[in-house]
Amino acid sequence: MTKLISHKIFFTAAILSGCFFLWGCENDVNEVRELGRKKENIEEGKNISSYLSMDGKMRAHLTAPLMLRIQGDTGRRTEFPRSLHVDFYNDSTAQIESQLSALYGIYFENQNKVFLRDSVVVFNVKGDTLFCKEMYWDQNLQKFYTDKEVTISQRYPKKRFSGVGMTSNQDFSNPTLFKIQPGSFVMIADSLANGSDTTRK
Repeated sequence: MTKLISHKIFFTAAILSGCFFLWGCENDVNEVRELGRKKENIEEGKNISSYLSMDGKMRAHLTAPLMLRIQGDTGRRTEFPRSLHVDFYNDSTAQIESQLSALYGIYFENQNKVFLRDSVVVFNVKGDTLFCKEMYWDQNLQKFYTDKEVTISQRYPKKRFSGVGMTSNQDFSNPTLFKIQPGSFVMIADSLANGSDTTRK
């Protein structure tokens, strides 16, 4: 009887210790997996002033109060969480042809694309201005595009268009709006009315 009880105690102790062993191993595996996961590496820069050149020519100058350069599982990206401003330069004269500003931006390096949101404004030397909530800038194509609401004001001839969706080249000389909204107008000089303007909607 004593031997039977002692065997039972030994067997029970073995099972319990085995359970604790398995429990401990399970935690260790999770910890190892957690340690094995690639952590995002973040570099921070303040008062950024950066130039972009293509084909040996200066194309843009970016300034921002804060830049976060992030290396993660999905690739490298650069974030501007506290606004950014970009001057775009003419190819031949290196003069500013258009400017862009937004309260937030993020650059996806593997795509050469910039996503902008919150009070996005683009304007060129002619005085044409674009307002939208969010927009992409494709550096390879040198184009802006969005599927969100957009308002464009042009100085001459005087125009104001609102629409949903837009594409434009980088100097903002030929924007194309989709789904024009009511209230858009064009002011056209009427030579028959002594140079006065008429409004066409």
